[in-house]
Amino acid sequence: MIFHTFETKLKMPAPEEALPGRAEPIPTADRHFVNGRPLKGPYPEGTEKVLFGMGCFWGAERLFWQVEGVWVTAAGYAGGLTPNPTYRETTTGLTGHTEVVLVVYDPQIVSFAALLKLFWESHDPTQGMRQGNDVGTTYRSAIYASTQAQLAQARASRDTYAEALKVSGAGAITTEIAAAPAFYFAEAEHQQYLAKNPGGYCGLQGTGVTCPVAGGAAA
Repeated sequence: MIFHTFETKLKMPAPEEALPGRAEPIPTADRHFVNGRPLKGPYPEGTEKVLFGMGCFWGAERLFWQVEGVWVTAAGYAGGLTPNPTYRETTTGLTGHTEVVLVVYDPQIVSFAALLKLFWESHDPTQGMRQGNDVGTTYRSAIYASTQAQLAQARASRDTYAEALKVSGAGAITTEIAAAPAFYFAEAEHQQYLAKNPGGYCGLQGTGVTCPVAGGAAA
């Protein structure tokens, strides 16, 4: 049995505290429920990948699969210590992972700036280890970049949005921005959850502050 407390869920575990996980990936879906494309690839040449953490991954994933130029999305876990964690394990706070959405996109159709704008405006990046009523390390805000260019652009957009939030009276941004760590696909039932369950839970709520980051189609 896994034991955890409210305090455990609000702090990152030390390596010696982390759950051991497993060597093999947990089972998941093969194809995207909405567009039928393979979740694990191969992805078309020229596409790029990024991981976004915005709280519960159900609502976050739906946002991105609707964007023209996004080839496929997947729900999963990243930024923690436990290899190949299960959903139940991540909810204890003892894996260190946050819920993320893998976004595979064509930069010739949709710019990374447009994805960043959607990211910043669709959740509250000032809440630390929570997102609304969802509390814990699994709900922290994060951008995990796959290229140095993405990393630089994500950091620049954070600084720009921080100024806009400051003017509005909002708090400081707590979003973790880093090079992409290992990504673990979530279980099949979590993939494209809101397409399968249209009335399902979605706690996404932005700050109401516009992000002044250039968006739209790629130049």
